[in-house]
Amino acid sequence: MAQTSLRTGPLRLGVNIDHVATVRNARGGDTPDPVRAAKLAEEAGADGITAHLREDRRHIADRDIDALMEALRVPLNFEMAATEEMQRIALRHKPHAVCIVPEKREERTTEGGLDVRRDENWLANYIGPLRDAGCRVSIFIAADKRQIEAAHRIGAEVIELHTGAYCDAHADGDFEKRDAELASLREMSTFAHSLGLEVHAGHGLTYDTVQPIAAFPEVQELNIGHFLIGESIFRGLTPAIAEMRRLMDEAQG
Repeated sequence: MAQTSLRTGPLRLGVNIDHVATVRNARGGDTPDPVRAAKLAEEAGADGITAHLREDRRHIADRDIDALMEALRVPLNFEMAATEEMQRIALRHKPHAVCIVPEKREERTTEGGLDVRRDENWLANYIGPLRDAGCRVSIFIAADKRQIEAAHRIGAEVIELHTGAYCDAHADGDFEKRDAELASLREMSTFAHSLGLEVHAGHGLTYDTVQPIAAFPEVQELNIGHFLIGESIFRGLTPAIAEMRRLMDEAQG
Protein backbone atom coordinates (compact mmCIF):
# COMPACT_ATOMS: atom_id res chain seq x y z
CA MET A 1 0.00 0.00 0.00
CA ALA A 2 1.24 3.49 -0.80
CA GLN A 3 2.26 5.61 2.11
CA THR A 4 0.15 8.54 3.22
CA SER A 5 1.90 11.88 2.86
CA LEU A 6 3.88 13.33 5.69
CA ARG A 7 2.19 16.31 7.24
CA THR A 8 2.04 19.28 4.89
CA GLY A 9 -0.27 21.56 6.90
CA PRO A 10 -0.47 22.41 10.59
CA LEU A 11 -0.76 19.57 13.06
CA ARG A 12 -4.44 19.20 13.95
CA LEU A 13 -5.70 19.61 17.50
CA GLY A 14 -8.73 17.65 18.66
CA VAL A 15 -10.14 18.87 21.97
CA ASN A 16 -11.86 16.28 24.16
CA ILE A 17 -14.73 17.83 26.13
CA ASP A 18 -15.64 14.76 28.25
CA HIS A 19 -14.67 16.28 31.55
CA VAL A 20 -16.86 19.32 31.18
CA ALA A 21 -19.63 16.74 31.36
CA THR A 22 -17.90 15.15 34.38
CA VAL A 23 -18.22 18.44 36.28
CA ARG A 24 -21.85 18.84 35.17
CA ASN A 25 -22.74 15.34 36.28
CA ALA A 26 -21.10 15.79 39.70
CA ARG A 27 -24.03 17.99 40.68
CA GLY A 28 -26.64 17.25 38.04
CA GLY A 29 -28.47 19.77 35.94
CA ASP A 30 -27.32 21.32 32.72
CA THR A 31 -24.17 23.28 33.60
CA PRO A 32 -21.43 23.44 32.63
CA ASP A 33 -22.58 22.54 29.15
CA PRO A 34 -20.10 20.41 27.16
CA VAL A 35 -21.62 21.63 23.90
CA ARG A 36 -20.88 25.22 24.87
CA ALA A 37 -17.32 24.14 25.67
CA ALA A 38 -17.08 22.45 22.26
CA LYS A 39 -18.22 25.63 20.51
CA LEU A 40 -15.68 27.71 22.46
CA ALA A 41 -12.97 25.21 21.53
CA GLU A 42 -14.04 25.44 17.90
CA GLU A 43 -13.81 29.25 18.03
CA ALA A 44 -10.41 29.01 19.75
CA GLY A 45 -8.98 27.04 16.83
CA ALA A 46 -9.67 23.39 17.62
CA ASP A 47 -9.68 21.36 14.41
CA GLY A 48 -12.07 18.80 15.83
CA ILE A 49 -13.99 17.81 18.95
CA THR A 50 -13.64 14.45 20.66
CA ALA A 51 -16.34 12.99 22.90
CA HIS A 52 -16.38 9.53 24.48
CA LEU A 53 -19.82 8.09 25.10
CA ARG A 54 -19.06 5.44 27.69
CA GLU A 55 -21.32 2.50 28.37
CA ASP A 56 -21.82 3.74 31.94
CA ARG A 57 -22.50 7.34 30.74
CA ARG A 58 -20.28 8.69 33.50
CA HIS A 59 -19.64 11.93 31.61
CA ILE A 60 -20.90 12.42 28.04
CA ALA A 61 -24.60 11.59 27.67
CA ASP A 62 -26.57 10.58 24.59
CA ARG A 63 -28.15 14.03 24.46
CA ASP A 64 -24.67 15.56 24.25
CA ILE A 65 -23.88 13.58 21.11
CA ASP A 66 -27.21 14.64 19.62
CA ALA A 67 -26.43 18.29 20.38
CA LEU A 68 -22.82 18.11 19.18
CA MET A 69 -23.85 16.67 15.83
CA GLU A 70 -26.30 19.54 15.48
CA ALA A 71 -24.03 22.36 16.66
CA LEU A 72 -20.51 21.66 15.41
CA ARG A 73 -18.92 22.98 12.26
CA VAL A 74 -15.67 21.07 12.85
CA PRO A 75 -15.59 17.25 12.73
CA LEU A 76 -16.73 15.14 15.67
CA ASN A 77 -14.49 12.27 16.72
CA PHE A 78 -16.83 9.83 18.49
CA GLU A 79 -14.90 7.65 20.95
CA MET A 80 -16.63 4.39 21.72
CA ALA A 81 -16.18 0.86 22.97
CA ALA A 82 -16.65 -1.93 20.44
CA THR A 83 -20.17 -2.86 21.53
CA GLU A 84 -23.36 -3.39 19.55
CA GLU A 85 -25.04 -0.49 21.35
CA MET A 86 -22.28 1.96 20.44
CA GLN A 87 -22.21 0.73 16.86
CA ARG A 88 -25.94 1.43 16.57
CA ILE A 89 -25.49 4.94 17.97
CA ALA A 90 -22.56 5.67 15.63
CA LEU A 91 -24.47 4.39 12.61
CA ARG A 92 -27.42 6.59 13.51
CA HIS A 93 -25.30 9.75 13.77
CA LYS A 94 -22.59 8.94 11.20
CA PRO A 95 -19.93 11.20 12.76
CA HIS A 96 -16.85 12.17 10.77
CA ALA A 97 -14.74 9.71 12.74
CA VAL A 98 -15.12 6.96 15.30
CA CYS A 99 -12.27 5.93 17.55
CA ILE A 100 -12.54 2.45 19.04
CA VAL A 101 -11.14 2.38 22.57
CA PRO A 102 -10.92 -0.22 25.33
CA GLU A 103 -13.31 0.35 28.20
CA LYS A 104 -13.64 -1.12 31.68
CA ARG A 105 -16.30 0.08 34.09
CA GLU A 106 -13.95 0.23 37.08
CA GLU A 107 -11.29 2.39 35.40
CA ARG A 108 -11.00 6.14 36.00
CA THR A 109 -10.00 6.78 32.41
CA THR A 110 -9.06 4.71 29.37
CA GLU A 111 -6.15 2.52 30.42
CA GLY A 112 -3.85 1.23 27.71
CA GLY A 113 -4.66 0.52 24.11
CA LEU A 114 -7.08 -1.87 22.46
CA ASP A 115 -5.86 -5.45 22.04
CA VAL A 116 -6.54 -5.68 18.32
CA ARG A 117 -4.58 -8.92 17.85
CA ARG A 118 -6.75 -10.79 20.34
CA ASP A 119 -10.04 -9.79 18.67
CA GLU A 120 -8.81 -9.26 15.12
CA ASN A 121 -11.48 -11.15 13.19
CA TRP A 122 -14.32 -9.82 15.30
CA LEU A 123 -13.09 -6.22 15.04
CA ALA A 124 -12.68 -6.49 11.28
CA ASN A 125 -16.37 -7.39 10.99
CA TYR A 126 -17.36 -4.80 13.60
CA ILE A 127 -15.80 -1.81 11.85
CA GLY A 128 -17.04 -2.79 8.38
CA PRO A 129 -20.49 -1.16 8.73
CA LEU A 130 -18.92 1.97 10.22
CA ARG A 131 -16.62 2.35 7.24
CA ASP A 132 -19.50 1.65 4.86
CA ALA A 133 -21.45 4.47 6.55
CA GLY A 134 -18.64 6.91 5.76
CA CYS A 135 -17.03 7.12 9.20
CA ARG A 136 -13.25 7.19 9.39
CA VAL A 137 -12.31 4.39 11.77
CA SER A 138 -9.49 4.97 14.22
CA ILE A 139 -8.11 2.40 16.66
CA PHE A 140 -6.60 3.53 19.98
CA ILE A 141 -3.56 1.33 20.56
CA ALA A 142 -0.22 1.14 22.33
CA ALA A 143 2.96 1.83 20.38
CA ASP A 144 3.35 -1.87 19.62
CA LYS A 145 4.28 -3.18 16.17
CA ARG A 146 2.03 -6.24 16.39
CA GLN A 147 -1.00 -4.14 17.35
CA ILE A 148 -0.32 -1.68 14.53
CA GLU A 149 -0.06 -4.53 12.02
CA ALA A 150 -3.34 -5.96 13.30
CA ALA A 151 -5.06 -2.55 13.04
CA HIS A 152 -3.88 -2.35 9.45
CA ARG A 153 -5.12 -5.85 8.66
CA ILE A 154 -8.64 -5.20 9.96
CA GLY A 155 -9.03 -2.17 7.70
CA ALA A 156 -8.64 0.75 10.09
CA GLU A 157 -7.71 3.97 8.33
CA VAL A 158 -6.23 5.68 11.40
CA ILE A 159 -4.44 4.66 14.57
CA GLU A 160 -4.19 6.80 17.67
CA LEU A 161 -1.06 6.00 19.67
CA HIS A 162 -1.52 5.94 23.44
CA THR A 163 0.89 8.49 24.95
CA GLY A 164 -0.08 7.81 28.57
CA ALA A 165 3.00 5.82 29.59
CA TYR A 166 5.29 8.53 28.20
CA CYS A 167 3.38 11.26 30.04
CA ASP A 168 3.23 9.29 33.29
CA ALA A 169 6.99 8.67 33.23
CA HIS A 170 7.60 12.39 32.73
CA ALA A 171 5.28 13.27 35.63
CA ASP A 172 7.04 10.71 37.85
CA GLY A 173 10.47 12.10 37.01
CA ASP A 174 11.55 8.79 35.49
CA PHE A 175 13.30 10.37 32.54
CA GLU A 176 15.01 7.18 31.38
CA LYS A 177 11.62 5.49 30.99
CA ARG A 178 10.16 8.68 29.49
CA ASP A 179 12.83 8.78 26.81
CA ALA A 180 12.39 5.08 26.07
CA GLU A 181 8.63 5.53 25.69
CA LEU A 182 9.19 8.53 23.45
CA ALA A 183 11.59 6.56 21.27
CA SER A 184 9.03 3.77 20.94
CA LEU A 185 6.31 6.24 19.96
CA ARG A 186 8.64 7.77 17.40
CA GLU A 187 9.57 4.40 15.88
CA MET A 188 5.97 3.18 15.76
CA SER A 189 4.75 6.43 14.21
CA THR A 190 7.18 5.84 11.36
CA PHE A 191 6.20 2.18 11.08
CA ALA A 192 2.46 2.92 11.00
CA HIS A 193 2.99 5.57 8.38
CA SER A 194 4.92 3.07 6.26
CA LEU A 195 1.80 0.85 6.20
CA GLY A 196 -0.33 3.71 4.90
CA LEU A 197 -2.05 4.41 8.23
CA GLU A 198 -2.80 7.96 9.33
CA VAL A 199 -1.19 8.50 12.73
CA HIS A 200 -2.78 10.36 15.63
CA ALA A 201 -1.66 10.47 19.26
CA GLY A 202 -3.13 11.31 22.62
CA HIS A 203 -3.73 10.62 26.31
CA GLY A 204 -2.25 12.58 29.18
CA LEU A 205 -0.52 15.23 27.06
CA THR A 206 0.27 18.54 28.78
CA TYR A 207 2.17 21.70 27.97
CA ASP A 208 5.30 19.96 29.28
CA THR A 209 4.96 16.80 27.18
CA VAL A 210 3.27 17.84 23.94
CA GLN A 211 6.18 19.22 21.94
CA PRO A 212 8.24 16.04 21.44
CA ILE A 213 5.13 14.28 20.10
CA ALA A 214 4.08 17.27 18.02
CA ALA A 215 7.49 17.21 16.36
CA PHE A 216 6.91 13.75 14.84
CA PRO A 217 6.32 14.45 11.13
CA GLU A 218 4.08 11.39 10.72
CA VAL A 219 1.60 12.49 13.37
CA GLN A 220 -1.36 14.30 11.83
CA GLU A 221 -3.48 14.98 14.91
CA LEU A 222 -3.26 15.19 18.69
CA ASN A 223 -6.31 14.63 20.89
CA ILE A 224 -6.09 16.37 24.26
CA GLY A 225 -8.80 16.77 26.85
CA HIS A 226 -8.38 16.39 30.59
CA PHE A 227 -5.40 18.70 30.87
CA LEU A 228 -7.03 21.46 28.81
CA ILE A 229 -10.28 21.32 30.76
CA GLY A 230 -8.32 21.46 34.02
CA GLU A 231 -6.13 24.31 32.81
CA SER A 232 -9.22 26.24 31.71
CA ILE A 233 -10.24 26.60 35.37
CA PHE A 234 -7.22 28.84 35.87
CA ARG A 235 -6.81 30.64 32.57
CA GLY A 236 -10.06 30.08 30.63
CA LEU A 237 -10.71 27.58 27.87
CA THR A 238 -9.79 29.83 24.96
CA PRO A 239 -6.36 30.84 26.36
CA ALA A 240 -5.68 27.25 27.45
CA ILE A 241 -6.28 25.98 23.91
CA ALA A 242 -4.36 28.89 22.39
CA GLU A 243 -1.28 28.02 24.45
CA MET A 244 -1.47 24.36 23.44
CA ARG A 245 -1.83 25.40 19.83
CA ARG A 246 1.20 27.70 20.16
CA LEU A 247 3.36 24.92 21.60
CA MET A 248 2.28 22.48 18.91
CA ASP A 249 3.07 24.99 16.15
CA GLU A 250 6.42 25.85 17.72
CA ALA A 251 7.40 22.17 17.83
CA GLN A 252 6.92 21.90 14.09
CA GLY A 253 9.55 24.57 13.48
